[in-house]
Amino acid sequence: MKNIFIGNLSFGATQETVRSLFANHGTVERVNIVTERETGQARGFGFVEMMNDIEGEKAIAALNGEDLDGRTLTVSEAHPRPAGNGGRRSNSGGGYRGR
Repeated sequence: MKNIFIGNLSFGATQETVRSLFANHGTVERVNIVTERETGQARGFGFVEMMNDIEGEKAIAALNGEDLDGRTLTVSEAHPRPAGNGGRRSNSGGGYRGR
């Protein structure tokens, strides 16, 4: 299974649009377009899981830099999130405390 990051998506891109784009290069298992929790608005990136690593590599090579809805896509292999707080800032230390 190949997990692929897709960035610079238009905010109107749908899972179906992304799926059909990647399906030209192999079997797509899952598409996830990341959205804001509060508003449901797309954040401009997402992930595609392809069944076969070779097909995934071919899709990355073919689609990176391609145009979709007037935007140049950034397509690369996705890397796992770092352990811990998921890259979020903590509220500990360093902030102004208004004496």
